[in-house]
Amino acid sequence: MVEVFKTNVENQEQANFLIGHIQHTFVGYLASFDLEDCDNILRVKSGEGFVDVSALVHLLQRFGFFAEILPDEIIIPETVLYN
Repeated sequence: MVEVFKTNVENQEQANFLIGHIQHTFVGYLASFDLEDCDNILRVKSGEGFVDVSALVHLLQRFGFFAEILPDEIIIPETVLYN
């Protein structure tokens, strides 16, 4: 399972610090940041089931950072009906 978060992480040094703590605290999680995205995206993948969203948000908050889960967007194409 992969979860995507909006964060206030500003630079690679902060990102590397948090990645280390995430992967140490949550065994089996792989974390990465996309700081080029306007939402400073954090992606977390769990190799063994679901990502514990609340615990992950709490961990970032403990170090003074903000994280908010981004909802999945499902795009349903328009259906054209013919008579």
